[in-house]
Amino acid sequence: MSTELLPAEVLALYPQHADTVPTFLASRVAVVPDKPALEFEGRVWTYAALDEVSSLLALAAARRGVSKGDRIAVISVNTDLSIIVFLAACKTGALFVPLNPAATDDDLHYMLSHSRASVVVCQPEDLERTRTIVDGMKHGPVRVISLNELGSTAPDAETLTESIRRLAAREGDVELPEIGADDPAIVIYTSGTTGFPKGVVHSQRNWVLAGEAFVARLHLQPEDRLLALLPFFHINALFYSAGGALAAGGTVITARRFSASQFWKFAAQVRATQFNFLAAVGAILMKRSRSEFDSSHRITKMYGAPISEEMMRVFNTEFHVPHMVEGYGMSEIPGAACNPFAGTRKLGSIGLPAVHPRFPGNFSALRVVDDEGRDVPVGETGELVVQTPILFKSYLDDPEQTAAAFRDGWFLTGDLAKRDADGYFYFVARKKDIIRRRGENISGAELDRVISGHPDVLEAAAIGVPSELGEEEVLVVVVPKPAAALGVEDIISWCRSHLAPMKVPRYVAFADSLPHTPSHRVAKHRLKAQPDLLSRAIDTQRDQASTSRPTS
Repeated sequence: MSTELLPAEVLALYPQHADTVPTFLASRVAVVPDKPALEFEGRVWTYAALDEVSSLLALAAARRGVSKGDRIAVISVNTDLSIIVFLAACKTGALFVPLNPAATDDDLHYMLSHSRASVVVCQPEDLERTRTIVDGMKHGPVRVISLNELGSTAPDAETLTESIRRLAAREGDVELPEIGADDPAIVIYTSGTTGFPKGVVHSQRNWVLAGEAFVARLHLQPEDRLLALLPFFHINALFYSAGGALAAGGTVITARRFSASQFWKFAAQVRATQFNFLAAVGAILMKRSRSEFDSSHRITKMYGAPISEEMMRVFNTEFHVPHMVEGYGMSEIPGAACNPFAGTRKLGSIGLPAVHPRFPGNFSALRVVDDEGRDVPVGETGELVVQTPILFKSYLDDPEQTAAAFRDGWFLTGDLAKRDADGYFYFVARKKDIIRRRGENISGAELDRVISGHPDVLEAAAIGVPSELGEEEVLVVVVPKPAAALGVEDIISWCRSHLAPMKVPRYVAFADSLPHTPSHRVAKHRLKAQPDLLSRAIDTQRDQASTSRPTS
């Protein structure tokens, strides 16, 4: 067995680059041209092949009028073409705008209009829908391209490359522009938990630095195979999984969607060694039948948040994953903090300020402050503010929101946090996910976590609703596990044994599912907007007789 390389040693395997996506990829091609870089449904792309096909696609785009600063949107579930289009966009100097195909027509219309996309690449089943959405957009004609036109049905990488080579063969000489590290490269739309989504603009350098930082976060090795099942319109998959794999000279494997029932078998089949997850994904896997578990899997490292004590136990002891690492980031500040891979990891903590293999010493900085920007004492709760080199350039075409996101050079996360005496940070709640009840602040995130821990609960979300006494009362919406005989009293009893009396919900409602944002967070604003939610909830102060799940 080879000796594990330190993160800086991994990056030192490859020539220096100019902090642009094209030079970053070229530095890996120079050393491992024939090594698999990207795999999808039997198509295997070596580093050299990935560089070639993305250059061909960039040439094809340039010959059709795509120039530096244009916006190329992709509406699709994960495929290898998502990464190829991303790399091609970076080579043309265009901005890559990945969008969720599950978004509503209104949301897609807003994001395509707001981003002023001139090219939209979409999965075949969304072709006509997308054409209808972009018809008559004010910012000019929008070219809509099906993934099939690029060769998405090709059986192998060589055939798909030939398809794109034919597209690039159009007559006319073009030169791809010079690319700079600070050039805008990516627009990630926020989940839109309030108001319209904001377009978070990142530079070429930010994507490169985030990938390299992920090498340090998980001590990635060139042999690692990263399984990217979270969507590429999410910072996690695009910046961490894809960026981290290429930074290490490893392999990124993707699939169209996450399947809980097939996860372990698929992970074993593709020989994945690392996987990024969200709390909801971890909770689902924990609650699946153990008959679906494949002990031949090779996953040794998982990165996600939040990680509960029970989740840690299950993945360590039952699923045989030795390294569960929790960190913290946002669309604006990817990878701002993390528990150290080779140091003390504190359960429930988002860890220490991020490090980077190329920058010894301090890389990012975190503080917990009060409303006036003053540091609060250790152990007390305040707003988390961050300084980091991996910082978004701006909110697209929104200088006022961009300026409002900072105070004295520190990015305001809108998250409540606290810090312990060892310098580890702990997420408490979104600043706006606070329920004000009888003069006390109650964290909605805490209630979500505790109630979701009930063995018969699949998912739960707590929100504040108006109280006749002023301020708010707590209402929790519960999604029971299939076939579970779960009643209101079961929920209240669980809460009474796990929460302070002030935090026990007054109202309980059952639902078959919860609304989610594109980044898989519960869309609490949509719950609050349901006009009948309070009327169909059980008021435990008035009616404690119901002990079974109400019918919908």
